[in-house]
Amino acid sequence: MMRVRVTRVFHQRGFTLVELLVVITLLSLVMLALGSALRTTAQTEERVDRRLLNTDELRVASGFLRSVLGRVSLQKRAGVNSIDESPYFFVGLPEEMAWVGVMPARYGVGGRYHFRLSVMSRGSGSALVLRYLPWIDGGGAPDWEQAASYVLVEGVTGFSLSYENANEEPPVWGAPWTLIDRLPQRVSIAIRATSGMWPDIVVPMRVLPASDPASDGATFGGSRG
Repeated sequence: MMRVRVTRVFHQRGFTLVELLVVITLLSLVMLALGSALRTTAQTEERVDRRLLNTDELRVASGFLRSVLGRVSLQKRAGVNSIDESPYFFVGLPEEMAWVGVMPARYGVGGRYHFRLSVMSRGSGSALVLRYLPWIDGGGAPDWEQAASYVLVEGVTGFSLSYENANEEPPVWGAPWTLIDRLPQRVSIAIRATSGMWPDIVVPMRVLPASDPASDGATFGGSRG
């Protein structure tokens, strides 16, 4: 009886081109999804950082304006004889305001100063700038060319001011300020920047009693100078 020897032949099978293409396609999809997730995370972090920066800029600018406008001096100008001319160092226009105030000591330059708030061109854009120079007793109009400046907001695309006449009932807001026998009690500051529209900043303008010992008692912001 003959034995038939059966030899089993095992063939080693590799990847086909189609299978390789499928694997490459799946890996590409995974990498694309991972890249998209990383890009979204980076954009979210950038938006959060930008929002925090804008919030911090708003906080600093608002705090500085409240500090400066909350310490207003009622110093009168010398040589004012016309009854149609305001005796105060104050100009209230729709896009500019000038006054005499007390610089907060924490900014390193305490004392009375001339201030001027307006938008100025800076390079390729505009910025909200507060200019200031020391007030001199008996001095005339300030020379703004010699003034120092402090940039409050960069990239300003819109800026307007409105002043409150609280002697009316109800109080009336408007600009420019044309009353010569009194000064506004509050000012509303509207700012639009490249980062978006800011909430209006409404600042009470108050006189410190000790800031004007020579004042004749004119009322400004509800306080007696």
